[in-house]
Amino acid sequence: MASACNVDPELSDDDEEIFEDAEDTVRASEMDLAVSICDAKAALNLFLNNRFEEAIKRMEPWIDSSMYHSLAHTTLLYMQAMLSFEKPDIEAAIQSTKRSINLAHSLRKKHTMYDTLKQISQKIDYSTYTDIEVHAELVFAETLLLRAVLSFVQDENLMSFLKGALKIKHCYQSYKECRKIAESRDKATLSDYEHFSSGVNMGIGAFNLMISQLPARVLKLLEFVGFSGNRSLGLSELRIGADKIHSLRGPLCSLILLGYNTMVTYILGTGEGDITASEEVIQPCLQLYPQSALFLFFHGRIEQIKGDIDKALALLLRSVESQSEWRQFHHICYWELMWCYAYKCDWLLAMKYAEKLATENKWSKATYTYLKGSFLSLCGEDEQTESLVKDLYSQVPELIQRFAGKSLPIEKFALKKVKLYKAQNCQLNLAALEMIYVWNGFSIIGKNMELLDPISQLIEDSINKLISKKDQLKYYFDNYSLALLLKGVCLAMKGQLFQADMCYQEIISHAKDLKFDTYLAPWATVEQALLRVKMGEYAEASDLLDCAKSNYKGYALESRLHFKIHAAYTSISQSKSAKPLTVL
Repeated sequence: MASACNVDPELSDDDEEIFEDAEDTVRASEMDLAVSICDAKAALNLFLNNRFEEAIKRMEPWIDSSMYHSLAHTTLLYMQAMLSFEKPDIEAAIQSTKRSINLAHSLRKKHTMYDTLKQISQKIDYSTYTDIEVHAELVFAETLLLRAVLSFVQDENLMSFLKGALKIKHCYQSYKECRKIAESRDKATLSDYEHFSSGVNMGIGAFNLMISQLPARVLKLLEFVGFSGNRSLGLSELRIGADKIHSLRGPLCSLILLGYNTMVTYILGTGEGDITASEEVIQPCLQLYPQSALFLFFHGRIEQIKGDIDKALALLLRSVESQSEWRQFHHICYWELMWCYAYKCDWLLAMKYAEKLATENKWSKATYTYLKGSFLSLCGEDEQTESLVKDLYSQVPELIQRFAGKSLPIEKFALKKVKLYKAQNCQLNLAALEMIYVWNGFSIIGKNMELLDPISQLIEDSINKLISKKDQLKYYFDNYSLALLLKGVCLAMKGQLFQADMCYQEIISHAKDLKFDTYLAPWATVEQALLRVKMGEYAEASDLLDCAKSNYKGYALESRLHFKIHAAYTSISQSKSAKPLTVL
């Protein structure tokens, strides 16, 4: 069976024929642990080579009897769900996790009451565990962790995630057991040790990283029941696992690191992802899977974050062209392509990708339609364009989705902006740039002055226009404060920290004058805090974050800002040893 385990990740048709011959021979007899791991690895290789359905179907005959087939099936469905965010994919992944959890649990080490009492006073003798029981402990923990994440994605509610987290005590305990097993057993006493140890790295790394991302109020509850998250430990464990690139979980560790550093830190943080580490992680993956839609996408995302938008566009388009089987993944690429063109101020092409998403993707048609109208509004001021923008914005309220009576925060935000648009006689100031800001795009634009300068000019023109019409505008301070926030961000990107701080302070001073966009004051406060971090004024930065967290309630995108505040606290603790910037 060794030849089956050593199949090249980039499978040719001949390689597949050899593997299938070996597989048929083995499957005529009883499925054993080594074979099931080899099968799972082969399925992962298929998946990473864009043969998605084939990978999933390969696992299906054994998902009720082989824990690694069941785990691989669950993991592949989980990745589809996390990348598509479509409800049927999420529900299918959840059902698969339930099956995997039950199967792995049935194979775990059984302890009598005497064993339990004995463990209180004596160390557990892990040499008595069979290889099946050892791997079952790991698979059980792994599938519980996947289930916890899916519960959050399914309900898109922080309290739902908290309830799920409180139920995964077994996951936490199982990973602790797996770490002890890995430390007490070695390659000589545990078959497939590399696959097991990379799983421990992945589990402990992902668990710590996930928990460490949660805001302080949630962390306090989790720590109360015995959970804690260490971001540095999480990243370290995942990097160790990623270096085991030929193990079953090695590529998965790489994907988690790439997802965290290039996506999570930008959506829920301050853009603090380690892009240098991401470049190091992705290179061996691209060598093994040069046509992988997933790794091409992340390569494009890395270049996008670096500010090399043309290179990012080329890689994202390659990702789209690399496969036609999984069209939902095209939508992930379309989303980033849309932003790339927006960063270049190519509003027409940005609008076209928003239109493709609104037509093909089900995640949030209200958001896509709002983006489409916002980009189109910058394509001209003629009567026909204004009529089309009006029609698009009028569709947003009808497209709002509700889950358990609640809508997505970003949809609530779009709906509120449409109400402001109507209240201002079909006028909306800097709507496209505001959405770029909300999705942390300025942290990308700021790395390339060729991108930042035209954006800055748009903002400056808007401010001058607003000032000239101040007495005629009912919602002047809402519009002016938004323009000031965006101007402040641009100034900060240019290193003009004092001038940026003045912009933010002016917004805060007019907080009581804001009628629609009350979110601007707390967000400006957090931007002030981030300036203090850059200047090395950490105590004042912490005070400002405390102010943003405690003094403002009930504004748009509040939960997102609380994630950003949490990331800023983390940044403070990491920045104290760094050299502060000079104020210009």
